[in-house]
Amino acid sequence: MPRAAYFPDFLTPHVEDGRNDLQSGIDRVLATPRRRLRHELALLSAGGGQPWAGAELARGDVTTVNALGGKLRTYYQEFIAPLGNRIGTATAADVAWRTRVLADGGTRALLNSLRPMAVWEPPVLTVDYPVERDLQLNGRGLLLVPSYFCWQRPISLADDQLRPVLIYPVDKSPSSAAAPSASLSRMLGSARAALLSEAAALTCATTSELADATGLSLPSASQQLAVLRDGGLVASQRDGKRVLHTATPLGLRLLDGC
Repeated sequence: MPRAAYFPDFLTPHVEDGRNDLQSGIDRVLATPRRRLRHELALLSAGGGQPWAGAELARGDVTTVNALGGKLRTYYQEFIAPLGNRIGTATAADVAWRTRVLADGGTRALLNSLRPMAVWEPPVLTVDYPVERDLQLNGRGLLLVPSYFCWQRPISLADDQLRPVLIYPVDKSPSSAAAPSASLSRMLGSARAALLSEAAALTCATTSELADATGLSLPSASQQLAVLRDGGLVASQRDGKRVLHTATPLGLRLLDGC
């Protein structure tokens, strides 16, 4: 799949029923109606893309469709699964941060948090998009989707009739990545355990809030949070003058196992 202005929407199916595991996603892709396959692959071809076995896939050839499912599964196992902790940490931290921003300042603050890649000037959200395009919501709402695999610019589905979504890149800095398991030995201690527990219980808490909740001084809480962050158990996001912290998926699993 070459880098191009158009990407087939059927390869990123919408999660309708809450089932977001790998097999459910692959099943949705393989269940794409033939008419839609033909239409979207024709658009890809017209835009200069040359998908593998495009003609057979466009016809809905069973062998080719099943092969696509196998390639998606193999790609996940080889390239995505090994980075599962890092991906989960980055996206969970972004969701926690945006949730805190929404709770504190409402929809306007949430949309303003997307700067500089998107600028909210009611009633228009202007996005640094790869191509010139207008998308009318017409009362349908906009689903924000944080993505580890989106780079530099947000993207959306090409078909205006599908549910409007804005897929935007999350912070991929090393500070939000899970460290090797050997670093977990540094996590022992009542102060760190208390901070991790409170970071999991609160929605994207500030350093001061975590210090108050655990009875630690602000400098001590900041120092211990840095250790938790280095171990991949807590992710931190600067929001103006404050720093917001949330437990990572790895940190949550550690708490669940205790």
